Amino acid sequence: MDAAALTDVGERPDSFVGEVFSSLARKDQRATAGVYARGLMLDGRRKSMQPMAQRLGVDHQRLPQFVTNSPWDVVPVRKTLSRKACDLITPDAWVIDDTGFAKDGDGSSCLARQYSGTLGKVGNCQGAVSVHAATDSASAPLDWRLCLPESWDDATEDPETAAAIAARRRRSAIPGDERYRTKAAMALEMLDELISWGRVSPVIVADAGSGDSAPFRQGLTDRDLAYVVAVKAATLAHPADAVPTAAGYSGRGRPPARRYPPAATCRDLVLAAGIGALTEVTWRRGTKNGPGNPTAAMRSRFVALRVRPANRTIPRDEDGVLPQVWLLAEWPDGAAQPTDFWLATLPEDTSLSELVRLAKIRWRIEHDYRELKTGLGLDHFEGRSWLGWHHHVTLVTAAHLFLTTVRLTDPKETGQA
Repeated sequence: MDAAALTDVGERPDSFVGEVFSSLARKDQRATAGVYARGLMLDGRRKSMQPMAQRLGVDHQRLPQFVTNSPWDVVPVRKTLSRKACDLITPDAWVIDDTGFAKDGDGSSCLARQYSGTLGKVGNCQGAVSVHAATDSASAPLDWRLCLPESWDDATEDPETAAAIAARRRRSAIPGDERYRTKAAMALEMLDELISWGRVSPVIVADAGSGDSAPFRQGLTDRDLAYVVAVKAATLAHPADAVPTAAGYSGRGRPPARRYPPAATCRDLVLAAGIGALTEVTWRRGTKNGPGNPTAAMRSRFVALRVRPANRTIPRDEDGVLPQVWLLAEWPDGAAQPTDFWLATLPEDTSLSELVRLAKIRWRIEHDYRELKTGLGLDHFEGRSWLGWHHHVTLVTAAHLFLTTVRLTDPKETGQA
């Protein structure tokens, strides 16, 4: 957003920030939140604090004092942001995703050599998990978690290692009760938090990083949350008509338990259904058209089968029967075999087009990350503290939601972030 566009929206940013950050005790804190948010929205290659202060014409020390050192609580701010985002967007799905922040040196909080999908390789980076409200035409982040790697968890039996980790945690001011847990576990935490704030969950959508975890899927089911989640081709399931049977009983000892026959992979189940089961589905319009696709239709071939996922952690009924879900698979024209797979707990009468639309709605989050990182400096934070990272991410989320609000309510007043 250039200076002229920011001027055109007048006092709307101040009013927006005043509402979102109303939980901050002091007027000067709320004012600095507005200054920081404007700095994030203004054009500029770097959105770290010194370049932003120069563009804004304010004392540089004002920003790090507010972001890094001031102990304001992000929870009530995020609660307000989540309410405003859900009211604005009326989401069809909450999408869970994760991203990485490449960093130099070793001083940033929770920095470790780890795999990052953003980098496409193992690198020196931070990791974060987020939940976003999404429709086919709009999206916004609702909540965040900074991933604490195992190498930052001082709950270890080796005293020397524990002491070294504890010292590093103190330098980054990491809360004493913050421990390593999986990204799927953090995602469930955020869903619980959002629901405790009064948000009403639509369908949950996630990539295979979380979706392939049977405990994660069961966690959603235990919370009565419907889902459409990606899984790997090798994920095991039974056909819907498979039934558990017991071996013959000799009359001696305990009667044998009823068991399912060996499960098949999702890939094998779809291959068994065959190409004849595929249907072409268009799930949205893209931006790249051409002679063969003048409307830029995003389309491919799909099949949906009723299956029973196989995993010993999945609860069964009294007869040992596993629950049924949808197995959705994409098999593009010209591909030798299916390429992508999802499990879904949507009702049995859900149409194929709706299954596909929700499975593919994850693309909106890539759009969010692009705006958040490229336009609003999500990964430009140079501070080293745990609290500073959470403050910065919350302020970026506020700036993103303001621009999304203007874009949806009066698109003439702003350009892209």
